[in-house]
Amino acid sequence: MAATQSNDPGDHAKVPRTARGRETLRKLLDAAALEFGEKGFHEASISGITRRAGTALGSFYTYFESKDAIFRALVKDMSAQVARQVGEAVAPETAAFDIERAALHSFLDFAREHKEIYRIIDEAEFVDPTSFRQHYETTAVRILDRLHKGEADGEFRDGMEEAHAWALMGMNVFLGLRFSVWSESCDAERIAGLANDMLRSGIGRSGD
Repeated sequence: MAATQSNDPGDHAKVPRTARGRETLRKLLDAAALEFGEKGFHEASISGITRRAGTALGSFYTYFESKDAIFRALVKDMSAQVARQVGEAVAPETAAFDIERAALHSFLDFAREHKEIYRIIDEAEFVDPTSFRQHYETTAVRILDRLHKGEADGEFRDGMEEAHAWALMGMNVFLGLRFSVWSESCDAERIAGLANDMLRSGIGRSGD
């Protein structure tokens, strides 16, 4: 067999056992991002996805049971891509404010390259609310971990809470919408710098 059902209940794709299978799965997910991004969930089709991927229709069902299944897998995949790109943009020893600046810059770059992420995540609220909520909750957890580390290192003020993480995430999301999706008129580095200045005034330790 080329694939086996994942044991992770959060996964909605069958896990390929071969390099060729993993390549096909990647092609299907990338094609689905374009199909859903351009047409929306309801107008998108499995045949449209396989045409974009350059795969046979039967190959789709090797990995996914339905259009709903690949959509759910795509939301999880795109969320993981964002986390991975942001993670690769910073080193553990990087100072807390520099981490936030690099993380936002990385996200803005990702959103400029994958503008479809906004439509896909927004549609997930109605197509699959669980995936929609999980995307934002897991992102908030990662941000809160960074805030707690910055607090422990003495860069952020004491008392970092979950609400701070959600507020920071909200700022980043809307900056991405305005300056990566709607327009790329402003340099991503400048936007990340302006946001970082606000953070230093808002959550930096007094007197720093």
